[in-house]
Order: sequence, then C-alpha cells, then structure tokens
Amino acid sequence: MFKGRNLIVATKHEKELVIAPILEKELAVSCIVSPNFDTDQLGTFTGEVERKDDPITTARKKCLLAMELTNCDMAIASEGSFGPHPTIYFVPADDEFLLFLDKKNDLEIIVREISTETNFRAGEINSEKELTDFADSAKFPSHALILRKHKEDFTTITKGISDWDILHTTYNDLSKTDGRAYIETDMRAMYNPTRMKVIETATYKLANKIKTACPKCKTPGFSVKDAKEGLPCEVCSFPTRSILSYMHTCVKCSFSEVEMYPHGKVLEEPLYCDVCNP
Repeated sequence: MFKGRNLIVATKHEKELVIAPILEKELAVSCIVSPNFDTDQLGTFTGEVERKDDPITTARKKCLLAMELTNCDMAIASEGSFGPHPTIYFVPADDEFLLFLDKKNDLEIIVREISTETNFRAGEINSEKELTDFADSAKFPSHALILRKHKEDFTTITKGISDWDILHTTYNDLSKTDGRAYIETDMRAMYNPTRMKVIETATYKLANKIKTACPKCKTPGFSVKDAKEGLPCEVCSFPTRSILSYMHTCVKCSFSEVEMYPHGKVLEEPLYCDVCNP
C-alpha cells in the first residue's frame, strides 16, 4: 500500500531527522520535506501567531497544506503541547500527536505520546544568577533558550539561543533598564533534543499502528479504541481500576475486537484494590 511512494513530512523544524529513517524502514516510503513550507502560520510556541485549533486539527492542516504545496498524496505531521501532565498535575509533560494522512487510500491514522521527559519551563528572571540557574536546569546549551523583555512582548524575542556569551549579552540588553527579562525553553524540535526523542518514540508507535491490519478488511491502523477497567482483586475479587480488556477498532470498516487481559494478568494485587487498600 505504501511501498515506493513519497511521504511529505510537514515540518520546518527538522522533525524529519527522526521521522524519516523510521518510516522509510518500516513502510518502505521515501520521505521528503519542502523548504518552502512554514508551519508557523498555524501557530508558534511563543505566541506571536496564536494556535487557533486543537492539536489534531492543526496537525491535519499541516498535512493538507504540505500535500497541496508539493502535490504529494501522503503526509505526516506532529503537533506538541507543553504544560501540566493530564493526570500527574504537578509534573510538566510533552503531549505529542502524530497524524498520518493518505489521500490515495482515504486513511487517517493518529497516535499520541505523553511524556514527562521534558525540560519545559518559563519565568521572569531578575539577575545573572537566576539566568544561569535557569539555563543549567533547562539542559542549556544542548537545549536552546528564548529571551524577551516580558512574557507578552513580541517585539524583543530572541529564539534559538545556544551559546553562553549570546545568552548573557541578550539578557543584559533586555534587562539594562530594570534588571528583568522573561526566559523560556525553546520547544521547537530542532532546538530541543529531549522533545525530538519523544517524537521519535511516537513515530515508532505510529509505524506499529499502521502495520497492524484489520482482521476483517485488512486496512492499516487496527488499534486500541477503548479500554475497560475492572480487573478483579486476587484477594476479594472486587473489580479494581486496572485494565480488564481493550477494544480494538478498525479506522475504515469499524470492525471491533475485544482483547481480554491485555497486560497478561487475570487478577490484580490487593495493593491496587480500593476495598483491600482504600
């Protein structure tokens, strides 16, 4: 279905460096990029261009725009968001969506990877020491930083700073009036190796999903659509919050199949039981 076809990687931030090798090996496609494609038109992390849509819609738009620009019928795009983890609220997380679009076969396949492996942070600084402390905690200089006068100031932004001299010079220029500046991690993939690693993990997940065919119609992308809790406790038999089964569903014909005990356990330890360990 995919062998020998071109796949446009809809990015301007060098995500093809991790996406292309995986998909070229796993799907036998030829990945291409367009130097004229500007994903910033759909939103920037620093806010000069507001992202108006949710991550999946934005990734889909990236694919469609890149396909139109290059006259290619197959595309992939990623869209990342950064903030508190959706369940571990006090921990920052990288929430990556990866969307694969194949117009020829009318396919759209999506994966999501949420990782606590991120250096994401931002804040106001008031001294050279605070600047250095922030940089050290953000894995600088292997991970770039962004400086501006204030959080809402879009006129003084310097992005992609990865040199100590430039970092200090930029801070001194911004802070010479009142000692303050606003610093943040540069979350663009090419300036953030930790994020690039999460995109790589998501790409492997996507490749595996694409290669899993529906038992009924053989369409790629047969995967988990829903999970059911209720694995019984091995002591009291009360249903726990642990996963009892997965529901796999086809993206094309909607055929579904239940997988019982997906983690290889038929009973759960009482440690995870709300009755035995309230």
